[in-house]
Amino acid sequence: MTETFRAMMIDTVDGRPQAAFREISMADLPDHDVLIEIAYSTLNYKDGLAISGKGRIARRTPMVAGVDLAGTVVSSRSPEWNSGDRVVLNGWGLSETEWGAFTRFQRVKPEWLIPLPAAFSMQQAMAIGTAGYTAALCVDALETWGTITPGEGEILVTGAAGGVGSVAISLLAARGYRVIASTGRPDTEEYLTSLGAIGIIDRATLAEKGGPLQKEHWTGGIDSVGSTTLANALAQTVRGGAIAACGLAGGADLPGTVMPHILRAVTLIGVDSVYATRTQRLAAWERLSRDLDPAHLDSMTTVAPMSDLPELAETIVAGRIRGRVVIDVNA
Repeated sequence: MTETFRAMMIDTVDGRPQAAFREISMADLPDHDVLIEIAYSTLNYKDGLAISGKGRIARRTPMVAGVDLAGTVVSSRSPEWNSGDRVVLNGWGLSETEWGAFTRFQRVKPEWLIPLPAAFSMQQAMAIGTAGYTAALCVDALETWGTITPGEGEILVTGAAGGVGSVAISLLAARGYRVIASTGRPDTEEYLTSLGAIGIIDRATLAEKGGPLQKEHWTGGIDSVGSTTLANALAQTVRGGAIAACGLAGGADLPGTVMPHILRAVTLIGVDSVYATRTQRLAAWERLSRDLDPAHLDSMTTVAPMSDLPELAETIVAGRIRGRVVIDVNA
């Protein structure tokens, strides 16, 4: 087995996080029960923040970055997993409190893993990644809440050209929902309609401060932006509707009021993908296996070598990534 292998490592330098490639060995890995040989990871907004140094994601250092992995079990001290099993891991504190996926090998806890769904290759599973899996959790949350009906009303998806937004549009459209996509990039309109959006709105219409109660538009929505965008989405949601919130690309604040909640019974559903239960994870991946169009997945995906991570991190934080970027950790 390889004596050393490359990893994207976050260190603290002069009190600030700093990312660089480093050679590590098996002896450096955590003493968890399952050793994985990683084939692919993926690039999420959180990864961009960690590697660019624009966000303090790693809660301790040194820390291997990378939130997601798809790979093969090399060895296991747990009866749940055997050598040769193909697995997926999303979240569970990887790159924050636990060493992550931007490396060829990693040791992980058995309860963090789920089997690679039969519908997907490892590359496809990482094209979905945390972003797509989070989108599925959001659709699950809205349908469980019971506020949306296929073919009735309109569902808002913000940050539509990003990873969460792209997969959310495809999943919702497959179920027959009428999806309106919010984007600030006119060049992505054809792409968004190809995924199933029936209409496009400029994100600037949601980014400016609005009234506490506005004209009712959305029977439901999926928001990955936060801040004023989420406040306006809530203010524009119909009576009894709901917005599933899962991100803060536009800011962590929520400059709104309680008016939509107490006068229109609008619900804000928080979606946490990092520590979702195994039941929630399996349900989300079942939805993805059933409803995500493989052609849509291909159209939103590019593959890049791990060596490109520093440049890609800056690009995703700047909002210039369309869809999903799969990271080949062996390139």
